[in-house]
This record gives sequence, C-alpha cells and structure tokens, in this order.
Amino acid sequence: MNTTASLLNVNGIEVIYNHVILVLKGVSLQVREGSVVALLGGNGAGKTTTLRAVSNLLEGERGEVTKGAIELRGERIEKLSTAAMVERGVVQVMEGRHCFAHLSIEENLMTGAYTRKDGRAAVAATLDKVYSYFPRLKTRRTSQAAYTSGGEQQMCAIGRALMANPKMVLLDEPSMGLAPQIVEEVFEIVRDLNTQEGTTFLLAEQNTGMALRYADYGYILENGRVVMDGAAAALRENEDVKEFYLGVGGEGRRSFKDVKSYKRRKRWLA
Repeated sequence: MNTTASLLNVNGIEVIYNHVILVLKGVSLQVREGSVVALLGGNGAGKTTTLRAVSNLLEGERGEVTKGAIELRGERIEKLSTAAMVERGVVQVMEGRHCFAHLSIEENLMTGAYTRKDGRAAVAATLDKVYSYFPRLKTRRTSQAAYTSGGEQQMCAIGRALMANPKMVLLDEPSMGLAPQIVEEVFEIVRDLNTQEGTTFLLAEQNTGMALRYADYGYILENGRVVMDGAAAALRENEDVKEFYLGVGGEGRRSFKDVKSYKRRKRWLA
C-alpha cells in the first residue's frame, strides 16, 4: 500500500489479553489520509481487537499491546488515553451501536461534542451537518433512543462520533443486525462522508462483499494475522477471496453441502 500521506501506521503489533491469551500476532497495516480501509475476516479473526488497539480501548478488556508500534501521523500512540486519541481526531464507533437508551437522539448526538472547545456555534453547525447526512435522525431527534430502530441507532452512533469533528472514524461491524437495505444506506453515508468531508474510515466488517464495494483498500485477518491485503477492487476479483469470503468459486456460488469443494486448504494456512 502506498505510504504517501499515511495517517495511521500499525507495525507488527501483538496483543495479549489477561497476560496469557495472544490475540494479535504481528499485525501490520496502513491507513492513508482520506481513505476507507476495511478489516475483513470471520468472527474471532482479530478485527475488533485491532480497532481497540488503535483507539486505546484495550485496557478496559484487560488487553495490552505487548510488541510493535502504532503511529498516528508519526507519533507513537500506544500509551495515550482514549480521551487523548479523541483530541487527536480518532473516534471509535463500538460494535452493537451502544446508544444511551434513556436519552433522545439529539441528546445522544450532543454527548459526542463534549470534548469540543470551539464554541456553541461550531457545535451547532456540526449538528446541522450530521442531520444533513442522516435526515432520518432529524425526524426522530426528540425520540428516546431505546424506541428507535436498529438502523436509526447505528446512524445515531456514527453521528455521535462525527460530533467530535474527527479526522478518522473506527467503525466496528456497522452492518451487524441490520436489514440489507439499511446496511447499504449506512455504507452510502460512509462513502459520502469520505468523499465530501474527507473523513478517513477504518472499519471492521464480516460482510466482505459490502465492505469491498465501498472501501479503497482491504486487509483480511485470520487467527490474529493479516493473511492478505490489497486494493479493494483487486480483492473483489481474487479467486481465494471469492471462494473463502464471498462464497463464490469458479463454478458459481458454493454450497456448504458440497464438502469436496472445501477440502482444498487455504494456501496461507498450509
């Protein structure tokens, strides 16, 4: 991947939980400023742990980076607090949406601006911008978050992150539990934010097909290692990606009943 204008560099990190469980095993990746980068792979591959390592949310899970380095614009950030990461423009949207159920949509959004120091007018302008990207939230702005749909809660969680005026948003499984139409709507908004606002995205996603449609670059993780990476367009056409992550092989869509078609081991695990 081209290192020009690199915003984030993750260099050979290992992450251990509870001092004994090795989860990431030498993960390296780069995120260029203004790009959309996807972390792909199945459940337990290490995608969420990678995001938490970047945003410094590991400590709450009894995890730590034990080897390697993480740099944001050339600055080592492994020891910074999560609040310090927000001040540097890095905000994570957690898996599962995590809205404040008892607050209204607008109150949820405003909690994302608590670190802002540029005045009420600037915050109000950002809120208007969020509503322009998420018109459904404007319609539901007085509704209690607990009584909104899963799609609206996901939009609220992303909108709340945008209220911090971030340079990079870490999105963890944005499609989880959402109807296909809503997933596409969320990804369309991510693309609009990227192209129109220049917001950089690093997203973890199990829906490989959807992620590769909207990302510029992708990294595929398995068992805590990066096993493949490349431009999203190239990964979409890669035969191994088609077979093992998109469910499509040379003869069309594979059936799990056809056991013989899965006897060939993945070359990178051999």
